[in-house]
Amino acid sequence: MCLANKGFPSDWTLSWKVDGSSSGSSWEETRSPGVLETDGRYSWSSTLRIPANEWTNAGSVTCEAKQGSQSPVIETLRRDQCPQS
Repeated sequence: MCLANKGFPSDWTLSWKVDGSSSGSSWEETRSPGVLETDGRYSWSSTLRIPANEWTNAGSVTCEAKQGSQSPVIETLRRDQCPQS
């Protein structure tokens, strides 16, 4: 799950990359609309679901928040940072 908050205006978008690839036919993305908070800024969330075998082979997952021509805000999680189950 990727959470973004304190954004303005409301037209930010969240997108995902797995190992640098921005789409996968077996990926399921669920995005929330922007929610106006009491401070006048917005928050969003996006959840990415990928099959277990793709996650096992993945090196990293990246969430990117973009708005217009501004530089994107990028967070990357390497699989080796996650607890093994």
